[in-house]
Amino acid sequence: MNRFRFSFPLLALLFCIAVLPRTAAAASEVSPPDTLDPSQSVGSYILKDVGASKVVMAKDTRKRIQPASLTKILTCVMAIESGRLGDVVEIPKAATLVEPAKAGFEPGEKIRLVDLVKASMVRSSNDAAFAIAIHLGGSVSGFAAMMNRRAKEIGMSGSHFTNPAGYDRKIYDGHYSTAQDLLVLTEYAIRNELFNRIARLDSISFFEQDTRKKYSLKSSNKLLERYPYAVGIKTGYTFRAGRCLIARARKEDRDILLVMLKAGKDRWEMAEHLLERAFAGDAPGRLRRNPLSLVGNRPE
Repeated sequence: MNRFRFSFPLLALLFCIAVLPRTAAAASEVSPPDTLDPSQSVGSYILKDVGASKVVMAKDTRKRIQPASLTKILTCVMAIESGRLGDVVEIPKAATLVEPAKAGFEPGEKIRLVDLVKASMVRSSNDAAFAIAIHLGGSVSGFAAMMNRRAKEIGMSGSHFTNPAGYDRKIYDGHYSTAQDLLVLTEYAIRNELFNRIARLDSISFFEQDTRKKYSLKSSNKLLERYPYAVGIKTGYTFRAGRCLIARARKEDRDILLVMLKAGKDRWEMAEHLLERAFAGDAPGRLRRNPLSLVGNRPE
């Protein structure tokens, strides 16, 4: 009898130790999903139908923010419009010294200009963007001056570019744009069918012209693989800019563009939900998180 009184509390304690962690884990699995609130987690955004004057949703569209690699849309548009896509570009050493992301070109390699455009848009390769700039502008600063002139011609009144890739620190400080300007740029760019074909690619392959070395690059745009209506366009990330995205999606008779600057870690999920809200005709507000679509992605 004494032995039973001694062992019963001990057994009860052991039972609690064994069961409580599982109970806590189960509770966390069935807890209500969080919400997504673009007004809180996105610095600036704009959402509208292509060609329409009415904006579906927006926040701080004229606020100056670093655009990161969204810059490459203008770089690539200028390359396409140059009429020199067949040029064979000898990769300058300066282009190979940039920080990732990059294709990994070696100085002196010969790459077609059209393939540099693809690498810039699809993989967001900084070495490709710099090679484009030096080839067409003679130097990075020369090309930046061309970018600023072209931006004004397109109607981008609140932007200033210091380089073709989207760097925004040290010698490239003063590089900025706005969600409104980037929307204007994107609506201009998608009038070009070649740009559209490149912007929606999820992977590319091309060859160095002398050695036939093959480059195979995967898109940095995760929205292409996780959202069935996505048809491009461009991702971006720097420490100052945060996570950025310009997305285009088509569903039934709707064609929608989304520009997001300084988005949070849930950039892809936020984009999906904003686009779905637009397609559904819902008013902006707090968006329910889909727990089945949570995917941890490393920013570009």
